[in-house]
Order: sequence, then structure tokens, then C-alpha cells
Amino acid sequence: MNSMIKTMHGLDLLTMNASFKLAVQYAVNDSKNCPTRSQFRRWVKAALSQSAEIVIRIVDEMEGQQLNRQFRGKDYATNVLTFADHDIQPLLGDIVLCAPVIQQEAQQQHKQLQAHYAHMTIHGILHLQGYDHLDDSEAAEMEQLEIQILSQFGLPNPYVTHEMNTFDLVD
Repeated sequence: MNSMIKTMHGLDLLTMNASFKLAVQYAVNDSKNCPTRSQFRRWVKAALSQSAEIVIRIVDEMEGQQLNRQFRGKDYATNVLTFADHDIQPLLGDIVLCAPVIQQEAQQQHKQLQAHYAHMTIHGILHLQGYDHLDDSEAAEMEQLEIQILSQFGLPNPYVTHEMNTFDLVD
């Protein structure tokens, strides 16, 4: 990172060293294309600025659709859902990643699958910490943070259309 970024949330991306506990649940029939727990840990560590206890759950399309319907009133599976309890310290939160949606998006957008998982994980971690994209200003701030964090792993800007990249994301 060339410069220190501070946001309205007070995050200093150069000094993020929050302690956290992470549980990863694989609720899919075939998890061979899913990231490993250690990959998730690296992505979470890079995006987290406060102590937290986090569960990342990788789900199939049916569970993703059911959760999106139940909690957002939208009857389709989405790539990432974030549930946070901001009233408790350390921060408690769950991130649900829908494997089929992420795989389909990566293919349609010509992105490397693990890079898209990294992006969706970082996106979820930022949501846990109160970031959102309800208006253009918030969206721009959140996207800039995502781009900056992803670049720490040598990953491209996810908001730029590009050809398939192959990056070594193996542990």
C-alpha cells in the first residue's frame, strides 16, 4: 500500500491487527472449489479493524435463497449475506457465502474463483464493521477499501472488467 487510508469509520488499513476467532462451516455437497480456512483467515485479518468472533458459512443455492427470503424479503440466492450484532464487544457476526452464486458470478465476470471469494469475504467483513453501499458516497468508500485490501494479495480491482486472471492463491 502506498498511502495510509483513513475512513469515516476510522479504519487505518496499515495498522489493522485486530484479534478474532473464526469458524468456517462448509454446508455444500462439494467444497473442493471453496477456499480453505487459512485462506479465509488471511482475508478476514486483512479487512478486520476490531476484535470479533465470526462464522463464515458456505451454503448451497437452496439455503442461500431461504436466508435471503427470510431476512431480506428477496426470493433468490445472493452472493453474500452479513449478520452482525454491533451491541456486543467483541463484534459478533456471521457471513453467508452462496457457493453456486459466487461460482456463477466469477465465470460470468471472467474472474478467478478464489479472487471472487476473497472479494466477497472482504465485502462481508466490511459490512460487519458497519460499512454499506446504500448511496454513491458509501459505495465509493467501501469499493475503495475493497480494492486496497485485495491489492495486498496481488488481486485485481474487482470493479474493472478484465479477462480471466490466474493468481496463485494456494496456501
